[in-house]
Amino acid sequence: MKTLITGGAGYIGSHCVKKFLEQGHEVVVLDNLSRGHQEAVPQNVELEVINLLDADKLKPLLEKHKIEAIVHFAAFAYVGESVESPAEYYQNNVVGSFNLIKAAAEIGIKKFVFSSTCSLYGNPDSIPISEEESIKPINPYAKTKMMVENILADFNRAYGLNYVALRYFNAAGADPSGSIGESHEPETHLIPLVIQTALGEREKILVFGDDYKTEDGTCIRDYIHVNDLSDAHLKALEYLNDGNESTAINLGTGSGFSVLEIIKEVEKIADAPVKFEIVDRREGDPAVLVADNKKAKKLLGWSPQNKLSDIILHALNWHKNPKY
Repeated sequence: MKTLITGGAGYIGSHCVKKFLEQGHEVVVLDNLSRGHQEAVPQNVELEVINLLDADKLKPLLEKHKIEAIVHFAAFAYVGESVESPAEYYQNNVVGSFNLIKAAAEIGIKKFVFSSTCSLYGNPDSIPISEEESIKPINPYAKTKMMVENILADFNRAYGLNYVALRYFNAAGADPSGSIGESHEPETHLIPLVIQTALGEREKILVFGDDYKTEDGTCIRDYIHVNDLSDAHLKALEYLNDGNESTAINLGTGSGFSVLEIIKEVEKIADAPVKFEIVDRREGDPAVLVADNKKAKKLLGWSPQNKLSDIILHALNWHKNPKY
């Protein structure tokens, strides 16, 4: 099956490209390289440097490559930035996605896997979070993902475009080969920030609040290895290929770790101290976000294979010798 992977030069997208190639899929990458890295795309994979806002270029691209399925990662993904620049996020994430979905429907593509987010649940009413939790996003980034899920649902009903929306919890880690990993500018994710501090690249890590109703007072999150995410995308495409109905599925491990637990684990694996400073809470940070992943196990036959120690070890090895 020939698959277009948008955002395939980005963090999760590049790992997904590697996984799909290993499983014998033909892959074409679409990325405008505004935030991705060309070095993350294998040389034997065709890279189309196109912006999804250039709507007139999308149908010709899909037809040129005879694309049969789409895995859609391309999006801006900084919560804080989305609050400061919502216009940019709605245009890039919603309009760009709409252009792609419309082009896919017009030429009859029936399989679409969408990179969504657990941020849709906002401050959840229950933990662990199932797909039955109410959708109440609290920032523009999450609202853009909600809108794209709504577009997909409407196109599924009207035009038969079948989809799976995968709602990630906290993506982390790197490929064990060390060939690809996490490289953001600016970096906002906890595990790379803690690792960079352990490696002496940062003076300290800021811990936003230690007065939450958790065992050590710091926020708890569900960290999932990027290769486990990639495996889930492959299984989601297989699920659609088998003729199953469109749906949304959480991707997480079902286990949570606090900020201070992450710091301690990095100190242990890196064998280096991590200096941190407790500062005020960030507005909108829930105390605990942990996935109920029963639906992923049932429908996709998927379960995460990597532990927190694997996530940190693989990320540490990447950050010691980044390729881009």
